[in-house]
Amino acid sequence: MAKRDYYEVLGVSKDASKSDIKKAYRKLSKKYHPDINQEEGADEKFKEISEAYEVLSDDNKRANYDQFGHDGPQGGFGNQGFGGQDFSGFGGGFEDIFSSFFGGSRQRDPNAPKKGDDLQYNMTITFEEAVFGAEKEISIRKDVTCHTCNGEGAKPGTKKKTCHYCDGAGHVAVEQNTILGRVRTEKVCPVCNGAGQEFEEKCSTCHGKGTENKNVKINVKIPEGVDNEQQIRLAGEGAPGENGGPQGDLFIVFRVKPSSKFEREGDDIFYNLKLTFPQAALGDEIKVPTLKNTVMLTIPAGTQTGKQFRLKDKGVKNVHGFGYGDLFVNVEVQTPTKLSERQKDLLREFAEESGESVEEQPSNFKDKARRFFKGE
Repeated sequence: MAKRDYYEVLGVSKDASKSDIKKAYRKLSKKYHPDINQEEGADEKFKEISEAYEVLSDDNKRANYDQFGHDGPQGGFGNQGFGGQDFSGFGGGFEDIFSSFFGGSRQRDPNAPKKGDDLQYNMTITFEEAVFGAEKEISIRKDVTCHTCNGEGAKPGTKKKTCHYCDGAGHVAVEQNTILGRVRTEKVCPVCNGAGQEFEEKCSTCHGKGTENKNVKINVKIPEGVDNEQQIRLAGEGAPGENGGPQGDLFIVFRVKPSSKFEREGDDIFYNLKLTFPQAALGDEIKVPTLKNTVMLTIPAGTQTGKQFRLKDKGVKNVHGFGYGDLFVNVEVQTPTKLSERQKDLLREFAEESGESVEEQPSNFKDKARRFFKGE
């Protein structure tokens, strides 16, 4: 497919000045830059615009193009190429040199909009705040748009002017002697960092950065059911963007303090219930705490240590809205350590009723009593 006329590509006349060519290129490159324009064919359009500008912005190349067209001598390795040769066999040193000549992969347009950096904040919350949700205010130190210049970087009342170093191009030509001869490359302007403009006078607050660092208060809504190490994203609460790009995001990572009553595993919670020997042996009704109130739990007679009761939907609400977890009550029968003589007599009577004789088989009785209390 035949190449389009370079003047037509940039939309300028053949007698256009260098300034007009620069303005046309800057306008079109921003419109079709791949980092901004995601439409099909934008990448090829950008390459075509860049190629046209490379020729028409150079007096010698432009003169050759005006005389010979696309097929004429353009000069430099950039048009003649290396015939597709692979120099990887020469080692990393040669590749580094090659990269320094031609800049490696295509560099990002320094004037393209860029999203601000994402930030992270670790928030410590209580078990109850994690279970029921809450709203808290945090203070975080971060870069924000300068209040004096509104992000422009220039002193209010002053304007930007064309960069004196690169004449507004955003890049400068660099020539160096190499093993391949004298090579001419382009690098980002060190004065304007590719913007093509510099300040008449920098902002006294941000000194040209466009941002200032300060403490910012942010309201955080803790979702109900959040767990330890989980995080939420606060869109647009990160660092400011560049060149009109959007702000980054703020990620809140939760650190949940343990509960004094419950153990948590996902959306389920566990409670350890201690029973006396009579309660376990005879049965009882016990008040058991839940996350919101207390409920009566029926303990059947003969309940052993290790018995687990399940209270459905008494656990934590799922943070994504998928119902509730369960509350599991784990039983632990407590063995008495101090007995009165009366209690000892009653236990002996109990043993006799069970067919045991304390006097005749003390060791056997003690062993069975121990195993009973431990739920074995």
